[in-house]
Amino acid sequence: MRIAINTRFLLSGKMEGFGWYTYEVTKRIVQDHPEHEFYFFFDREYDSKFIFSDNVTPVILRPAARHPLLFIWWFELMVRKALKKYKIDLFYSPDGYLSLGSDVPQIATIHDINFEHHPKDLPLSARIYLRSFFPRFAKKAKHVLTVSHYSKSDICQTYGISEDKVTAIWNGVSNAYGPLDAKDVALVRNKYTLGEPYFIFVGALHPRKNVVRLIEAFILFKAQTTSSNKLVIVGASMWQKDPHLLQLADQLGEDLIFTGHVQQDELIHLVGSAYALTYVPYYEGFGIPIIESMKCGVPVIAGNRTSLPEVAGDAALLCDPFDTQSICNAMIRLTSEPALYDQLRSSGIERSKSFDWDITAQQVWTQIERVLKKQIN
Repeated sequence: MRIAINTRFLLSGKMEGFGWYTYEVTKRIVQDHPEHEFYFFFDREYDSKFIFSDNVTPVILRPAARHPLLFIWWFELMVRKALKKYKIDLFYSPDGYLSLGSDVPQIATIHDINFEHHPKDLPLSARIYLRSFFPRFAKKAKHVLTVSHYSKSDICQTYGISEDKVTAIWNGVSNAYGPLDAKDVALVRNKYTLGEPYFIFVGALHPRKNVVRLIEAFILFKAQTTSSNKLVIVGASMWQKDPHLLQLADQLGEDLIFTGHVQQDELIHLVGSAYALTYVPYYEGFGIPIIESMKCGVPVIAGNRTSLPEVAGDAALLCDPFDTQSICNAMIRLTSEPALYDQLRSSGIERSKSFDWDITAQQVWTQIERVLKKQIN
């Protein structure tokens, strides 16, 4: 069979959440199924390292789809034409975008629908596109995949879709993450925080990631304790730069460090050297930094909304993401209760074993195969 995959987020040196999901899942699928032909649809020049096996044919469809108007052009014209040209039997889209005008069976991974609940977090053009097209993508798809049971329930309820049409498949965690030895931790801390321990946040600086409240909570923490801990923010700015965030950064001075986007090797060391992860989005479809930190033996403070309690289980300290004192109190507990700190380190390592990209890819393939069989029959 001929299977096309939307791989426009496989971007060398610029991989974020969608990109890593696409990478981890598609790499395993194409290597595990040499009996099928796969066509990777890129929207720009690609790195040859993303052509994972001999049964992959790369196809560049231009222009690069990074604006709502270009989304429409790319998926409704270029993808539709390519699906017909290469006689594709199924189209799989790991970022949820589909071609409404094509009759080819399609499967979408819709990670979350934050834009339905917090539309003002997005620019007007993106907001209009997402809220117009994603309900149609969900109905168009032969099957919808998502990354948590929370997101499955949200998609079904918001779009009026049967639960039988949506499958929740947890993300995995890369085997590259793991506990670091004391020497490596010291080197990273000397590089970024003058040797001091630090809380870390990892993620794009999108409003829903709640970074402003996190920083406000950290200011309270510094005011209410004598801790030398710093706060490290890892991630690229999205949509806009918040002037209030910049004002808070000036207030904290050297106690707050923005690294920007970092490569995976550096990220692994930054996470593994952290005192704790502070991850308190008010809306999240999954939250991969939680399980990456847990696998490193780094305790986790997480928000108590949407999917985060599902992912964290009983291996994280939960707090109210809308209450800066609640976030601050969690930081205080970790720095003042050694037994709790050690408990979260060990329970986090154990919890991380529940998340495996091999299992994720196998379950994604099961749904692809099920749709393919229906088409044959």
